[in-house]
Amino acid sequence: MSDVTPTVTRNDDKERYDIHLDEVVAGFTEFRVDDHGRLVFPHTEIDPAFAGRGLGGTLVGHAMADLAARGETVVPVCSFVVKYLRENDVAGLDVAWRPTADDAGSDRVDAEDT
Repeated sequence: MSDVTPTVTRNDDKERYDIHLDEVVAGFTEFRVDDHGRLVFPHTEIDPAFAGRGLGGTLVGHAMADLAARGETVVPVCSFVVKYLRENDVAGLDVAWRPTADDAGSDRVDAEDT
């Protein structure tokens, strides 16, 4: 199964994006819609059986590209999604950052404030 190309699909029924290897769901990144219509990403998980293959980055990268194409706003909360977005530019993606202790005085917007 190591040479199988992963596919990423949006699963609106479960409010998440799934990454598949053939018919097997190898992981997911969850989202929920906040009061402002933005997608909050609280959790990403890759099945330990598929660890070490870079599937988390593939999953989040495809999910963020899809959201950019849809014109949706992302609120990253999951540490993996936060790290991915800080390290990778996703063209056209609107990100509403939540402030951290290091952000005092920054121009980042809290999901609850807008």
